[in-house]
Amino acid sequence: MTLTRRTVIGAAVAGAGSLAAGTPAQAFRPRAAVRPPALRPGDRVRVIAPAGVPDTRLARGIEILESFGLVVEPGEHLYDRYGYLAGTDEARLADLNAAFTDPGVRGVFAARGGYGTQRILDGLDLAAVRRDPRVFVGFSDLTALIGRLWRDARLVGFYGPMVNWTDSRTGPVEIESLRAAIMTTAPIVLTRDPAEPSAAVEVPGTATGTLLGGNLTMLQTSLGTGDLPDLRDAILLFEDTDEGPYSYDRMLTQLRRAGILERVAGIAIGQFTNASGGTGQWTAAQAVQDRVGDLGVPVLGGLRVGHGTGQLTVPLGTPATIDTAAGTLTVRAGVRE
Repeated sequence: MTLTRRTVIGAAVAGAGSLAAGTPAQAFRPRAAVRPPALRPGDRVRVIAPAGVPDTRLARGIEILESFGLVVEPGEHLYDRYGYLAGTDEARLADLNAAFTDPGVRGVFAARGGYGTQRILDGLDLAAVRRDPRVFVGFSDLTALIGRLWRDARLVGFYGPMVNWTDSRTGPVEIESLRAAIMTTAPIVLTRDPAEPSAAVEVPGTATGTLLGGNLTMLQTSLGTGDLPDLRDAILLFEDTDEGPYSYDRMLTQLRRAGILERVAGIAIGQFTNASGGTGQWTAAQAVQDRVGDLGVPVLGGLRVGHGTGQLTVPLGTPATIDTAAGTLTVRAGVRE
């Protein structure tokens, strides 16, 4: 049976988050999505490291941003190290807030994921974000920051490659995907790649809603915090890396038990990277199909979003449509003129 579920995009979709009405955060939260201005050649952008420590690959990512005509500058503490973190919490938070408060900075790019973003989010200057919205790009551990920016400022974020760049994983097509997402207002269309392990996950149909989500591990660990977006009537996008099939099962089961998945309009699935099960066990795709196949909403897998080769860039926080017959995820531009 083909499932069809159309949702209304507008105030109802962009409405209140899961915090109780009347709380201070709720009082200041905009109701409509905020798309930052598109980046243009000559714009200043800041590279910061809210999580793990970048390495020598950072130079390649900076080179790519400069090839877009952007003026790239490092955060003050970009090259700090504190154990497995890119500097102390105080230093990483200072760079994060400086990037969002400097009026000359029009884009903020995460250097690397890993771990550490959640440790500093409660100190984020959300008033500055609301006052002067700008492009933010990151993925993986930065899912928490993208979620917080959406929940409390309705700022559209960009789920795409970080500046610690690997050409063997993200080549010319992926470079253009990033450029187009942050510098043009053209819609973004991703097509199912049959070679992706998640392509085996499908529930037929079409669905429209606000595209939200990110890394599945980070979505799970954001339960009970201010970082998990309200997924009511949303298209949930998720991906992950280095997780076995049972891990996908466990995380999706927790989201189901928490009542999160019963709210979604549809599900778009990115890359299952380095996911392997034991002999005779389910694959990651089979485990995910078991957990989302009975939700009564369309599910489209096989999208090149995440930690795998060929990672593409998508905005989170704008209207999107999944069409399983066409094998496409079509997303409204995340920036405005």
